[in-house]
Amino acid sequence: MSFVKKYRAKENSGIDIAPMLDMVFILLIFFVVTSSFVRETGIDVNKPKASSAEELARESILIGISREGTIHINESQVDLRTLRSVLLQLVAEKPDRTAVIVSDRDAPSGKIVDVLDECNLAKVRKVSIAANKEE
Repeated sequence: MSFVKKYRAKENSGIDIAPMLDMVFILLIFFVVTSSFVRETGIDVNKPKASSAEELARESILIGISREGTIHINESQVDLRTLRSVLLQLVAEKPDRTAVIVSDRDAPSGKIVDVLDECNLAKVRKVSIAANKEE
């Protein structure tokens, strides 16, 4: 009979990891829910600095202009000719949506003016140019 008791004791001596897995999943859900997802233009830009820079709404249309003058919207490169049709589609979905031009500091100014013109032709109500706040 002592042999049966020793065998049962060895069988139940394992570590239960179910509570630890529960805690890991709870922490994972917590971090996913509380993290803020940042939309980017899809290119790295060196924004100019301005002392009057301020935060804008999260639902803005982000238009990126690289140092070379390429235009990016929603993380994909677009041509200047197709920019207006993309903007018209986005404004049709939500008419009060604003646009933010995230331009590199060394981008050609003519390209910025072209993008501003396309925004006006697409009836975007408010267009801003992104800048880092001076300290």
